[in-house]
Amino acid sequence: MKNKERRPGKPFPGAKAKGNGSDRPGSAKPASAKGRDDRSSRPPRRDADAPRSRPQPQAVDIAAEPARPLTVRSGERPAERVPLILESTGAGDFHLIDSGEGLKLEQYGPYRIVRPEAQALWPRALPAHVWDKADAVFTGDTDEDGMGRWRFPREALGETWPLSLLGVDFHGRFTAFRHVGVFPEQIAHWSWMKEKIEAADRPLKVLNLFGYTGVASLVAAAAGAEVTHVDASKKAIGWARENQSLSRLDKAPIRWICEDAMKFILREERRGNRYDIILTDPPKFGRGPNGEVWQLFDHLPLMLDICRELLAPKAVGLVLTAYSIRASFYSIHELMRETMRGKGGLVESGELVIREAGLDGKTPGRALSTSLFSRWVPK
Repeated sequence: MKNKERRPGKPFPGAKAKGNGSDRPGSAKPASAKGRDDRSSRPPRRDADAPRSRPQPQAVDIAAEPARPLTVRSGERPAERVPLILESTGAGDFHLIDSGEGLKLEQYGPYRIVRPEAQALWPRALPAHVWDKADAVFTGDTDEDGMGRWRFPREALGETWPLSLLGVDFHGRFTAFRHVGVFPEQIAHWSWMKEKIEAADRPLKVLNLFGYTGVASLVAAAAGAEVTHVDASKKAIGWARENQSLSRLDKAPIRWICEDAMKFILREERRGNRYDIILTDPPKFGRGPNGEVWQLFDHLPLMLDICRELLAPKAVGLVLTAYSIRASFYSIHELMRETMRGKGGLVESGELVIREAGLDGKTPGRALSTSLFSRWVPK
């Protein structure tokens, strides 16, 4: 099972919708949920074969795996830090120009793009003529997980174009689930991860579950980590490999695993493999290529429990991002603290937000909430 941002009609966790195959359709977000921005539109997480318009979610094949009971943890719960708001004003080729009236205007490299955003309840700050100069507008089904199409008001554009974030080059892509191949609100987590890897006195091992198009994996590899990237969508993995070549990281130590995330981590636990940093961005709901089903509220406790067992003795952190769920960040915060009982450290949870930066990318405006997160770190 698996990704999201991540975040479409995908098979799901394992089959990734996390993200778009071509876009990472990851989890279906309820309209009222704190939508993962688009991940909201992240169709059911990664579809193993969907063009990963935000791929369909990965499925959990419970029947194929021996039952693994949830561990009853004891000991003190970790210290806590709440609420923590991780804010991004953009990076590299991305920034949020303006938002309002159910839409957001973004800059992705050379293109100005308009996409639906249910949480933008306020009026637009910039005049209509600015919005009218958009290069691409997502239209059609605006349901959280609905498919639609792109309209190009100025001139026809190709399916892909080059982008760069945190020193990593990759392809943006106009997908059927309104995603473009990256969930920029994750910049906050990626920057944190990059700093930890560069500051370490040894190569860190990173596990990226529901990895989608691989941007996070490439940021980690470029910083010096050994990376294992897991996504159930073949199209997402193919896209990630293309991004690897674009970033000139062909020789970087990255394992690309196309498999259901739950199946993979269960096997890693049995093998005794361990990781220093684990990133996981599961969809809300997902259906796998063989009919497997993933339900975030049903399967998340076990997934986190297994991830705890996969943490190395000197682990640096376990990061969970949740999109489109009808819950407060406190729900995943308390789950993380219970999961990490007796482990010590600190659990910090809250929201990821992107702040408007205007046409010049330097003029702060309103903050747009995109998703919930919880992160365990050693003290």
